[in-house]
Amino acid sequence: MTVGNGRTVRDLRRENRTAVLQCLYFDGPLSRFSLGPATGLSSGSVSNVVAELVAEGLVEEAGSVDSAGGRPRTLLRVSPGSGCMIGVDVGETRVRIELFDLTLTELARTERPLAAGAPGGHERYDVGVVVDHLRGGIAEVLDRAGVDPGHLLGVGVGVPGIVARTPEDGAVVHGQTIGWDAVPLERLLRAAVALPDSVPYCIDNGAKTLGQAEMWFGAGRGAHSAVVVLFGSGVGACVVTDDMGPGRAVEWGHLTVRVRGRRCRCGALGCVEAYAGAEALLERWAEAGGRPPAGADEETALTAMLAAAYPDPETGAEPDATALAVLEETAEYLGAGFSDLINLFQPERILVGGWAGLQLGERFLESVRTHAASYALAYPAARVSVELGRLGPDAVTVGAAILPLADFFARGGRRAGAGPGPGLVEQASPAWRATLRDRAAQ
Repeated sequence: MTVGNGRTVRDLRRENRTAVLQCLYFDGPLSRFSLGPATGLSSGSVSNVVAELVAEGLVEEAGSVDSAGGRPRTLLRVSPGSGCMIGVDVGETRVRIELFDLTLTELARTERPLAAGAPGGHERYDVGVVVDHLRGGIAEVLDRAGVDPGHLLGVGVGVPGIVARTPEDGAVVHGQTIGWDAVPLERLLRAAVALPDSVPYCIDNGAKTLGQAEMWFGAGRGAHSAVVVLFGSGVGACVVTDDMGPGRAVEWGHLTVRVRGRRCRCGALGCVEAYAGAEALLERWAEAGGRPPAGADEETALTAMLAAAYPDPETGAEPDATALAVLEETAEYLGAGFSDLINLFQPERILVGGWAGLQLGERFLESVRTHAASYALAYPAARVSVELGRLGPDAVTVGAAILPLADFFARGGRRAGAGPGPGLVEQASPAWRATLRDRAAQ
């Protein structure tokens, strides 16, 4: 049966369940009375949906609150133990795997190092090694927390590169900077990891997972549009035009900021990443005569560079002129790159995250703001704020975990592969679809 706008009764039921679940998740605990105005649903619809969700164990009572002159009202919340999610960050130096309950309380975590190699070396990202790390790490966190694999809502994975999807392989990763050419990661994981077929894999760009986390729980809350930029060894970004909807990963790190400039690890010349990624930043410091710590990893070396350029005033040390000059030039490149984001997308906020972004931002974010304003058009530049993310350097893992959570909410709290629910049947395709298909075939 269809209703207005071509939607079916099943669609409406799912949308009502989604509205109640999201409202309780982000703003709860709430009473049934409060859920009506908060969701725009009638009291009858709220009662029906809540009854379903309580019966399924997705919603539970969470105390009561006094009402004005009446009986105390029962508060409701999403049940923390009604499902779990795994978040994975395939990072520059390690694969991090975390298991969360529905409140994003961490239940277990493990990290598997990726072999060190030459800067930008593709051998570090050997596909077989990464898949093996995920196979062992997922089993480890489930075992450590005593969680049945069938209790998972899904596994979210943040990766470097562009993620496409095909009917045969699911998520396919095109990671040019790490040497991944059309890697069928979802198919490889399904073959290697001992999870039920019903557990979905939500694989996406790491910057997108960071953007999802910051918009839901961090510095993006309350903004209708934002660009979240991720700085690590490389650079990425996520454009969000709906505060509750999924963002869109964009390869901003490979936008050209200098014609015939430095060679980027993608192979092109003059990319943002060739000047602002941690790997390139340390290379530029060394080329200018600086002395990065021998044998140190990128995080340690970047910390040393910042300490040299901005020494603690109490030590009386002079700033390292070479490190300071490279960082000041980097701030201008970033400002120019941010101006492109401002002119193209006119966001309310630009949020800076990732382990390198947080370290750099604490030192020269104000300089970046000034350069961005000078390069951007005046109207959108006056209406954007440039801020640091609030969820710390591990936010990619959190964002990866909420990819399956967002999918779960979008399905009205039904697990992947579940039927349409009691009293509902699958609807046949609408008549217009067959009509237009036949017309095109003539």
